[in-house]
Amino acid sequence: MPLGRWPRVMAIVPARDEAETIGLAVAGLVRQEYPGELAVVVVNDHSRDETAEVARRAAAECGAEERVTVVAATELAAGWTGKLWALQNGVERAGVDTAEFFWFTDADIVHAPDTLLRLAGRAEHNQLDLASLMVLLRAETFAERLLIPPFLYFFLQLYPPRWIANLEARSAGAAGGCVLLRRAALERIAGLAAIRGEVIDDCALARAVKNEDGKIWMGVTRKSVSLRAYETFGEIQDMIARTAFTQLRYSALLLAGTLAGLFLTYFAPVGLLFVHDATARILGGVAWLLMVVSFLPVVKFYRLSGLWAAALPVVAMFYAWATWVSAWRYWLGRGGQWKGRVQAGRVK
Repeated sequence: MPLGRWPRVMAIVPARDEAETIGLAVAGLVRQEYPGELAVVVVNDHSRDETAEVARRAAAECGAEERVTVVAATELAAGWTGKLWALQNGVERAGVDTAEFFWFTDADIVHAPDTLLRLAGRAEHNQLDLASLMVLLRAETFAERLLIPPFLYFFLQLYPPRWIANLEARSAGAAGGCVLLRRAALERIAGLAAIRGEVIDDCALARAVKNEDGKIWMGVTRKSVSLRAYETFGEIQDMIARTAFTQLRYSALLLAGTLAGLFLTYFAPVGLLFVHDATARILGGVAWLLMVVSFLPVVKFYRLSGLWAAALPVVAMFYAWATWVSAWRYWLGRGGQWKGRVQAGRVK
């Protein structure tokens, strides 16, 4: 159902060394089929490549120079993570602007033309303070096809959308690549400064909004896609390791429990297939079948063969290894690494 008046939106794109993708991302934003006003701010976060130039050129090629502003981020303030500081620079750039929503989106994501229309419509009709979409991650190489669908699978286990939307549940989550945030909600939580040191910034933002009785929602989409490539196992390991130990609140006890849980849930059933006891083999086979069945919807979401689901036990062990790497890097003072920045160094 169309709205009588569409809210004014300001899209804020933090961009650090994103020359390869920022042009397509900007083009996707300015081509939104949105009936209301939409302005775009690209925050160039001390890029060492031509990110700013490519963003300006993309805006010009789309005839949208007046709607796209490229600003340089100021020096990273103490206690802030890089992305949140860039977003803060964008929010400050808005100043006294009358935008009713901020649309936080990444520099490697191309949104479908109706993305903002659908998000803003949902937010207004349901009086949401935060609406988020998990976009389609790239799954082209062997490593991506094996390991990226499980990333969504495990994420949805940690942050079930029904629990997120339930005002009575404590669960709060969001996908940082596409977050539509009501300006009034941001003001209620005292701005991004309230979460300035968070590495998992999207879920921290959702939690802060929900803690102030805000209504939040998260969905998944195939129509908006991430261009970021993870071509090797090492690159996917680093992606997981950047936040895995943060998710465990830097707790060695939670780390041990998580690793044990992954082993018992996903790997031990396969081991039972090789014991001499027939009952144990049957139980192991049933457990493996159940995990495959639970994973199949995500595999099909990525339009891959169902055979990939059978590899979940091996994938779980890879995720366990990456989680251990995450903890080890934190203990070495190199946690939360992202494009040359350490964002979760161990406090000594």
